[in-house]
Amino acid sequence: MTPTTRLPAWSLFAALIAMAGLPIYIHAPKFFVDEYGVSLAALGFVLAGLRLIDVVQDPLLGWLAEATRPRRRLGVALAVAVMVVSLGGLFAVAPPIPALGWFALCLTGLFSAFSFLTICFYAEGVTKAGTLGPQGHLRLAGWREGGSLLGVCLAAVAPVALAAATDRPFTAFAGLFALVAVLAVLAMRREWRGGVIEPVAHPWELFRPALADPLARRLLLIALLNAAPVAVTSTLFLFFVESRLALPGWEGPLLLLFFLAAALSTPVWSHLARRHGPRPVLLAAMVLAIAAFLWTLALGSGDGLAFAVICAASGAALGADLTLLPAIFAQRLAQQGTPEAAAFGLWSFVSKLSLALAALTILPALQSVGFRPGLENTENALSTLTLIYAGLPCVLKLTAIAMLAVTRLPDPNGATP
Repeated sequence: MTPTTRLPAWSLFAALIAMAGLPIYIHAPKFFVDEYGVSLAALGFVLAGLRLIDVVQDPLLGWLAEATRPRRRLGVALAVAVMVVSLGGLFAVAPPIPALGWFALCLTGLFSAFSFLTICFYAEGVTKAGTLGPQGHLRLAGWREGGSLLGVCLAAVAPVALAAATDRPFTAFAGLFALVAVLAVLAMRREWRGGVIEPVAHPWELFRPALADPLARRLLLIALLNAAPVAVTSTLFLFFVESRLALPGWEGPLLLLFFLAAALSTPVWSHLARRHGPRPVLLAAMVLAIAAFLWTLALGSGDGLAFAVICAASGAALGADLTLLPAIFAQRLAQQGTPEAAAFGLWSFVSKLSLALAALTILPALQSVGFRPGLENTENALSTLTLIYAGLPCVLKLTAIAMLAVTRLPDPNGATP
């Protein structure tokens, strides 16, 4: 079996990881608000604390992934088991302790396993891309991120679709997730190459090569700025559709449209990047995202069709972000011989820092202006929701564009800048 013929296994494993990522941050808070009456402000502070833990532990998980590389297959299997149990506890088990504490406990297990698997998966991808010939990082990124976004699509819409067949859709979703986990682990079992680790005097030395490289540092900062708009919109998406657009019930189809557009766009962005270079293609996608955010500022009650177009456009733009930026970073690591798992621990760290900051500031800010989920709201509260949901991402995205425009990227054919 050639390296290329094994790429579908990478797509399936990427789908598994993605199912436990962004959709859970979208579904879980609203699920606990609706099901157990958890306060929005309390949930926001707990989410912020959990995401800060998530952010802080990612470099440590990067070190762990590097230190356990010779037994990576076993480590991956154990992490998948933790992820399955945690997601089942979150959605399929009535809290045996206060709901807010159970939410925190299950989500901690879920995001810790998710982070470890993400780091291992992307680190292994650096080696895999080397077997795929010229521009292997972009080729692998197309398969990997396409699978990832299909997994996001499945997780985003599954609870809504399952609601038509059962009165416990999230329990059914937890069962579906367990099935996908088994299939993905089996499909990837021969892809974890492990390897020998080089001894270091101190674990933090693993991070020194990435942090000492000016281009790697700049790419990490661009990743932070570019992830922030997604952190904002993912935190507020359900509230925006339900309250600003006054379209309860549209959340599932709109989420599916958003992530499906992202998934379908990934091979297109990957092809364009191989032909024209990653930077101009990525910049074009970022401008598309800003155009979508600006249009969103003008929407009001009942503007569902216009928002559907916006979801498709912004989803396509997200496909470029998730496909090209990690591929650029991986290419740089390969050129510099940087320890991959440790470097992707830093990548995961900066990507999630925006989620922590969003949870810490956005939900309490909305509550402070009187916003109440699922209830009647003042025009001031709805205007604030719109400004944060669509206006703030424009500012963040423009900053990321400015940084990317003046950054000299590694040559995808292997030349070092």
